[in-house]
Amino acid sequence: MLMSIPLLVVPFILFNLGLAGVFGDGPNGDPWQTELFSIRMMSGGDFSMTLGIVMIVVALLLFFVEIVKATRTSNASLVDHLLSTFVFVAFLVEFLLVRDAAHPVFFVLMTIALIDVLAGFSVSLRSAGRDISIN
Repeated sequence: MLMSIPLLVVPFILFNLGLAGVFGDGPNGDPWQTELFSIRMMSGGDFSMTLGIVMIVVALLLFFVEIVKATRTSNASLVDHLLSTFVFVAFLVEFLLVRDAAHPVFFVLMTIALIDVLAGFSVSLRSAGRDISIN
């Protein structure tokens, strides 16, 4: 049952914790613009990693795990897809109704959740079709 919990709920919770001020205030009151580190590149350019970019990278890594989980063919996978759909709906509702959620990082996280729902159902349908054997 624990494997059915959609992992993309983690970035959703972390983003809301950031809105609550857990990660402090960044530049202009935006915690997602907080620079974590900066590296001078050989080209002369500066690469800076912000908290928002780290959040997106974490969501992409969790998205990969969700896609691997979608290849399971069991009753638990149906529950997993249903819960992933609820996570996407929560992202969408918050994006539309909460002023501080109208943020580019939140929009990318919501898009990842949408692709998770679509890819999860597609992968499950595709792998379920291969499980059918005709004698």
